[in-house]
Order: sequence, then C-alpha cells, then structure tokens
Amino acid sequence: MRLCKDCNKGNLEKIGDIILDIEGYIFVVNGLRCTHCKEEFPSPSETDKVIAAARKLGVWPEPLKLYRHLSKSGGGLIFRIPSDLEKQLKLNENIEIAISKVGNKIVIEPER
Repeated sequence: MRLCKDCNKGNLEKIGDIILDIEGYIFVVNGLRCTHCKEEFPSPSETDKVIAAARKLGVWPEPLKLYRHLSKSGGGLIFRIPSDLEKQLKLNENIEIAISKVGNKIVIEPER
C-alpha cells in the first residue's frame, strides 16, 4: 500500500466510484482513496477519458487568453470585460469583484 500524498497518514486503496461532476454531467471513474482523510485521486488515464468526453459534450472549454489594451480614465487605467465572458460568469454592474496580484499576474474574481 502507498501512503497518502496529502495527509501522510492513511493508505491509498483502489476504488471504482470517484464521482466527477462537470457542468452537470456526472462521470464515475477509477482511482485511489485515502483510508484516513478520504481524499480521492482519479487515475490519469481515466481523467484523460473524462476530459475528452467533456470536450465532445462542449463542457470542457479550452484555456482562454484574451489580449486587450488598457484605457485611461481619470487618474487610473481601465479595461473592458468582453460580453461573452460577462455572460458566462454572470457579471453585472452590481457584482463586487476582488482584484489580487499573484506574482506578475492580476487575478480578478467575482465575489459571491
């Protein structure tokens, strides 16, 4: 038996009932579960199959990277969120957002 990678206390046992919920689609896969902390580790081959199926269903989007120019407004810079992202993330002018600096990246998250 292998020791759990997360808690370092329990053993990893083979299981066949890990549930993955992707946009309302339920996938049941094989993998490992810790006997102590109950953390689950889907097998890489099973995960690849789920990703392929989710892509075919259109619920596993490709990574998104957009390029925009900043504009000047008053004493600061602004940028526009494209309307397709606005709809996907259900944003509007009443949603508060959190802006964080992580290394040299800016992370913007809606607060719900």
